[in-house]
Amino acid sequence: MTIFSKARKRFKESIKALKVGAFGERQSDISSEYSFLRREPIGSAQAVAGAPLKSINWIVPPFPFGAGGHLNIFRFVQLLEHRGYECRVVINSGSWFGTAHDIKTRICKSFMPIQASVYVGLENAPPAYYTVATGWQTAYMAMRFQATRFRCYFVQDFEPWFYPMGSNYVLAEDTYRMGLVGITDGIWLRDKLSAEYGMEAHSVGFSFDPRIYFPDRKKESRQRKKLFFYARPSTERRAFELGVLILAEVKKRMDDVEIVLAGAGLDDYAMPFQYTAKGIVHPDLLGALYRGCDLALVLSFTNLSLAPLELMACGVPVISNRGPNTEWLMADAFCCLVRPRVAEVTEAICRLLTSEAERSKLREAGLLKAQSTSWEEEADKMANIFATLANRQHKEGGGLIPYFPVHADLFKCAAMYVDRTLKGATPAELPVERLTKFDLTINRKTAKALGLAIPTSLLSAPTL
Repeated sequence: MTIFSKARKRFKESIKALKVGAFGERQSDISSEYSFLRREPIGSAQAVAGAPLKSINWIVPPFPFGAGGHLNIFRFVQLLEHRGYECRVVINSGSWFGTAHDIKTRICKSFMPIQASVYVGLENAPPAYYTVATGWQTAYMAMRFQATRFRCYFVQDFEPWFYPMGSNYVLAEDTYRMGLVGITDGIWLRDKLSAEYGMEAHSVGFSFDPRIYFPDRKKESRQRKKLFFYARPSTERRAFELGVLILAEVKKRMDDVEIVLAGAGLDDYAMPFQYTAKGIVHPDLLGALYRGCDLALVLSFTNLSLAPLELMACGVPVISNRGPNTEWLMADAFCCLVRPRVAEVTEAICRLLTSEAERSKLREAGLLKAQSTSWEEEADKMANIFATLANRQHKEGGGLIPYFPVHADLFKCAAMYVDRTLKGATPAELPVERLTKFDLTINRKTAKALGLAIPTSLLSAPTL
């Protein structure tokens, strides 16, 4: 058993001890642990008639402090609220996770402020036009919830790979066959779910918060370089052990390099080199940590995390592993991609740490890449996905010609008004902007039933 396996075992034992202290000694209850697999319906299909058109129930798993996936969920909740959506957060974890007020306080304090009401237990959630699962266990809950028109699935990673082949792997994988409408982080995941499982999948991309992640333009070259590594032993897909082996080799060749580790507490690990430990860092403080480093190693063996783009936004060159799961966003033009082998990654790190010119080239290219992205644009994409589903509902409901403004243009127009108001304009004096682009759908099935002939010229028109 390696030192890492021993430490992980101690970590699991400490978690078990905490549970025993809170609840007393008890046997594992498989039926209770997998209660989300029950098939009894929750809510009434008739109740959805009263759900607002832009209402969304987000079914969210319990969250620890610093969970990146939850940060992304709550970011989109906030951004969609700015676009007129009524979001609700549903935690189906039992009362031990706290009251609805406690949970919302934790979300706003640990992640970001949201307006959404919080509900504990899906049976207490109101009807919603859209219900969004955000993890494989919650997908089963979404399927049970009847008081909704559309069931969606915000898929941020290929979760079967979080487990060895077994019960959880199979149960997680099966969620992609349930008929939920997928909204994925990135095109790699979208294409994988579509090709391998026949899932309807749409994608949004990544960006960064420019209030937190920005470059230090006055940064002076240091004699002693700092190398950052995202070290999270409990998250297998971030390859903690491989990273430690690489860093040990780097230290043998360049002993003056300062290694900075963040992502988790590492007191249980006998590390083969000296390092600066940052532990779990609040998201608001990550930018300052990144800006103090000269190079970063981020390993990802499922989908990418947000870390590479956030590091590049801070002007830090990034080294990562090659693979379709990383190259949907990362490219040689603005980061260093290598095969995940100790010798090759070590060589790339040492080369970059000793070449100011090569680091500078990657730094500037990485900044341009990061600055080409926007969370506002990604939120527009997600809002358009929901709007497309709503338009589909009208069509499938037998409507002849649903006619709607392009939702992205609505958001851009609203942003323009906000911008002018913040710059001092009087809202009452701003001119009314007329939208010029609309989505028009012709339902041929309904037209045929009504005996209506649709002119060929109308059918062939690319825009109306």
